[in-house]
Amino acid sequence: MREKMKNLLPSPLLRLAEACPSPLYVVGGAVRDVLANATPNGNRDWDICSPMPFEEFLSIADACGFTAKSIFKNTGTVKLTDAEGQEYEYCSFRSDKYVRGTHVPVAIFFTDDIQLDACRRDFTANAVYFDLQKGAFVDPLNGIPAIQEKRLTTVAPAHKVFGEDGLRLMRLARQAGCLGFTPDAECLSGAKANAALIDDITPERIYTELMQILSADKKYGVKDGHYQGLKWLDEIGVLQRICPELTLGRNMAQRADFHKYDVLEHSLRAALYADNEIRLAALFHDVGKPFCTLRDGNSYAHPQEGARIATEILTRLKAPKKTIQRVHALIEWHMYDLDCKTSENKLRRFFVSNLPILEDLLRLKQADFSACMDDCSPAPTCVRWRALLEKMQAEHAPFQTKDLALSGKDLLNAGIPAPHIATVLHGLLLHTAVNPQDNQTERLLKIAQGIEKTLAER
Repeated sequence: MREKMKNLLPSPLLRLAEACPSPLYVVGGAVRDVLANATPNGNRDWDICSPMPFEEFLSIADACGFTAKSIFKNTGTVKLTDAEGQEYEYCSFRSDKYVRGTHVPVAIFFTDDIQLDACRRDFTANAVYFDLQKGAFVDPLNGIPAIQEKRLTTVAPAHKVFGEDGLRLMRLARQAGCLGFTPDAECLSGAKANAALIDDITPERIYTELMQILSADKKYGVKDGHYQGLKWLDEIGVLQRICPELTLGRNMAQRADFHKYDVLEHSLRAALYADNEIRLAALFHDVGKPFCTLRDGNSYAHPQEGARIATEILTRLKAPKKTIQRVHALIEWHMYDLDCKTSENKLRRFFVSNLPILEDLLRLKQADFSACMDDCSPAPTCVRWRALLEKMQAEHAPFQTKDLALSGKDLLNAGIPAPHIATVLHGLLLHTAVNPQDNQTERLLKIAQGIEKTLAER
């Protein structure tokens, strides 16, 4: 492992270490990943540290061709890049003091004691160091055995670690999912006891961590890592605090001939089976079921209510507006044509009207279907829709207004008022979706006049 670690180290970093009068260490994810034999998808994070004050380190780094991008004097932290553009984050050894629920340290003490520096971190797996000068691992808190056994163990009593920073609750779920590690009993107990501290974390940070959990399987290729991350988030009691509308589905039974799981587990499994791009919508696709069941005694209106509730949740978490709008639309339509009885003409018009979300909607429908009974065969609705889409393509049916045999300018020249152009074009698109043979300029101009006449009479 030492040789593997040394072979991964950027050469500018090694030259920097040789120039330092004190030992310079790599710590955190880069070291853990080597020991876990895990290769990240993307760039490695190079976190480095030493007993040197950041001013002394910065002077040496500058002489070695590194460029400081930002400096945080209070924490002794420097973000910098080498001449090749590789990014690093340096931090002087320190010990932090927290007040319960504050999330950020109320006092920082710089030290030359690596043990104290290790104890300010979260998990022992992230508190293993690599001495760049000696080419050796340093393990103050027995993190190497934890990594080898795929355990998440806190660097201090778990109640203290999680009591210092509520964000560590989500980091627990994310890292367990990403790495395929299992929190030990004390770790879980401490997290559960401090679950309420997630309330002190800003919505933006919670949303960022949630999105990372939803893509946890991508980080190191751990199968079902995103699902496991969600399960850990639920296990420690955090999911019900950040999304109580979702966990309301716990133990809420569904029709046994269609569903193997309760509403909550079905939702988690929909995220399990979903493509990465739609997992947020998959997680919340049935969030309206508990609300409707309690209000109406049935879940008939759950797509519409679910879209509304998901929007409220994501707005609360300060998600991007475009994400909220897309999730809203996907949830609103995820049950459309479930029984495969919608008329073909109506489907054709639906396809062209909802083209921007159509592919994602098909993916969501498939994930929903698979999550019902753990059945990964093609969903009947998806089979029907894809066959109709292929048929429309073979007929050269236009899917967008730019595919029409005329333009807005042509309509203007034909006397259609400018304020009506967009409406007329959309009407032509709906017509040709059903009647592709009519996508001819002269024919469309004639139909456009009929649409305009109707608009003028309103």
